[in-house]
Amino acid sequence: MNKKLDNIFKGDKVIWMVLFFLCMISVVEVFSASSNLTYKSNNYIRPIVWHLGTIVLGVMVAIVTVNIPCRYFKLMTPFMLFISFTTLLWVLLAGESINGAQRVMGFGFFTFQPSEIAKGTMILAEAQILSAMQGDRGTDRKAFKYILCLAIPLAFLIMLENLSTAALLCTVVLLMMIIGRVPMVQVGKLLGVVAVIGVAAVTFVMAVGHDEAKDDPRLAKTDRVEAEAAAAGGAKEEEGAIEKLFHRADTWKSRIDKFLDDTQVPPEEYDLDKDAQVAHANIAIVKSNGIGKGPGNSEERDFLSQAFSDFIFAIIIEEMGLGGAFLVVFLYIVLLFRTARIASRCENNFPAFLAMGLALMLVVQATFNMMVAVGFVPVTGQPLPLISKGGTSTIINCAYIGAILSVSRTAKRAGRTDEKSAGEEPAGEAA
Repeated sequence: MNKKLDNIFKGDKVIWMVLFFLCMISVVEVFSASSNLTYKSNNYIRPIVWHLGTIVLGVMVAIVTVNIPCRYFKLMTPFMLFISFTTLLWVLLAGESINGAQRVMGFGFFTFQPSEIAKGTMILAEAQILSAMQGDRGTDRKAFKYILCLAIPLAFLIMLENLSTAALLCTVVLLMMIIGRVPMVQVGKLLGVVAVIGVAAVTFVMAVGHDEAKDDPRLAKTDRVEAEAAAAGGAKEEEGAIEKLFHRADTWKSRIDKFLDDTQVPPEEYDLDKDAQVAHANIAIVKSNGIGKGPGNSEERDFLSQAFSDFIFAIIIEEMGLGGAFLVVFLYIVLLFRTARIASRCENNFPAFLAMGLALMLVVQATFNMMVAVGFVPVTGQPLPLISKGGTSTIINCAYIGAILSVSRTAKRAGRTDEKSAGEEPAGEAA
């Protein structure tokens, strides 16, 4: 029986256990946090059945991916880049709008989010560039330009509808540059340029965006009327195109204002309608009393928007307490460090960079989601990988785990060969 399971669940067993525990936590907490979906569908079992089916499909995808030899991932790179750029342009022009942003493509009852594939594609391409241009003293300086030529257009296309995803992708790209021994002079210059662009971008958002909670609605209306009267002909069309391009500026400004506003509001004057997500997430954390209310006993799930997705970590704390929160954090830490050990045993650079890039992508996103839930960073739309309810993200994240496991198979064989050789050397010397 164990041999049959080994033939199915190939690769590093610790990574498989991490995936198993994350999926089990996901099933329990998504079932608990889907009360709003249950109410809308008038069927308490349908949301969890759908989610469970998605997880099973994701695990099957991981099993298929683990059987793909790592060298074939290189051959997939140009095709994946073509698919990523094509689908990102498609979703900008004809995508379906969810929560005010065009992020998905609809195919009947199934929706597809191109940014999820684009993230992995960028990691795949960067791993190939870094491995191909490695030298004795680090990565060739030209690799820096090649990486940016791919990362900037991809990040820009993602940023227009999902700024946080683009920012996280750029963070992982930067971390991979450091791991790949890109000259620190180039990395330092990049950080300087990013800082300048970041300040300029925030300034632009604060100047162009409108936060209805702070701006005078009459003044905003007057400004729009005057702008429309001053524009004419082609200028109007151009203004319309710019507005369409940066239509998320209002959302970005609102989130920045809320995060920077440190005004102390008395409990009786707090507006639960305006700041519902942050307020109910904080209430959920406080209601845990450190030990949790027990699985399925959350109260804030009925009031917290996206409790099954963006804010599921707050529900985990409410139901499972600090112990449950630390367990989730521990699982992601194990995933990262176990992948680092696998990467250190790889004979070739490409699988090592690929595995580390994918692990960093999952862990960085998880860290950001958890920081949002506890109020350390502004609210964004990042799900908790392998735990939050999702279709495309769950399946593709399982595929990324499968790719890490595929690398672990080769690294495991290489490690055994090294250990065997090391064990034979003393015997040879003694003889």
